[in-house]
Amino acid sequence: MILHELKHHLSGLSITDQLRKLTYLFPGKVVFTTSFGLEDQVISHLIFENNIPMEVATLDTGRLFKETYSVYEATMDKYQKKIKVYFPDQVAVEKMVTDNGPFSFYYSKENRLECCRIRKVAQLDRVLQGMECWISGIRASQSENRGQMEWLEKDEARQLFKFYPLFEWSFEDVESFIRTNNIPYNVLHDRGFVSIGCEPCTRAVVPGEDFRSGRWWWETDSKKECGFHIK
Repeated sequence: MILHELKHHLSGLSITDQLRKLTYLFPGKVVFTTSFGLEDQVISHLIFENNIPMEVATLDTGRLFKETYSVYEATMDKYQKKIKVYFPDQVAVEKMVTDNGPFSFYYSKENRLECCRIRKVAQLDRVLQGMECWISGIRASQSENRGQMEWLEKDEARQLFKFYPLFEWSFEDVESFIRTNNIPYNVLHDRGFVSIGCEPCTRAVVPGEDFRSGRWWWETDSKKECGFHIK
């Protein structure tokens, strides 16, 4: 199947029906990756509440906030569904920290990208192996880089489709859906944390700051990504 054909199949459907359609078109080959942020909690709710048969996976970097683990547990309790966890390669993490120390990512962007690659990107490659469609919680208004994406894309390097169900949603849309449906969420969002990643690399933001400004805040590059979605 080519990109415009898949767009034709999905256009005009509700998000729930789009998710169902993908599992019909690519049985056993669709995965949703969650970091338990607000957007991801909306998508998890739609998958779990409607018993849509796809894998839901999360990447545990070993440096997450305790509050992230709390929402992970609360999500499992609410929906009584499993979320498959992937951990980074032990040997690679041990070598990186031994060679460069526990906070090497603060010293250069190259070091930070190495840490992201070992703790996140390499895990994602395992998650996506053999998959034909990857679902993610990206929204267009999250950053300038993400605003240049489209709601459905073809990842030529990985040879799969990438689908962003909430791409056109506003932050207010997401918050409203969370409240209306009583969905568990990370309490750090109530403390000014908008985009939540690893604990050493995430801070709260003040009103008016860019959505991604709380991630890797010591870097000046506008493309603040870990390597998953850089165009």
